[in-house]
Amino acid sequence: MKKVLYIFALKKIVFMTLKALNIWNVLKIVIALFMIFAGVQHFINANFFIPYVPSFLPLKMTIIYVSGLFEILVGLFLFTKKYASYGAIGALVLLLLFLPIHIWDVITETPAIGSKQAALIRLPIQFLLIFIVWKIKKSISQNKLAL
Repeated sequence: MKKVLYIFALKKIVFMTLKALNIWNVLKIVIALFMIFAGVQHFINANFFIPYVPSFLPLKMTIIYVSGLFEILVGLFLFTKKYASYGAIGALVLLLLFLPIHIWDVITETPAIGSKQAALIRLPIQFLLIFIVWKIKKSISQNKLAL
């Protein structure tokens, strides 16, 4: 009887652990780290991002710093249970705001990302990231994912 209870308890612990570490929770952590890293890069290497800011926009460096700050905040929000939903919405907004830049890179003769091949690779990745963050948002709303 003791052995049966032990096995039952072990199964329950394993199930709870697997439930907490579902794929969307793992991807939430990956996206959070990615957003924080990308945001920090806006401050460390701001000049790298200048080609990505459309030429018709003023205050390019301000745009770069502000977008970097928002990326860091979104990443940090994803790490908190209370604000994870806001973080996912923020990540979706940022990814959608950056989408026209990646579409333009595919169309233009001189892509900001460097090469036409890189632009063609980057665009589907942007759509994949949008889908992943949308699924993360949906999972947070349905299950209240926790770290």
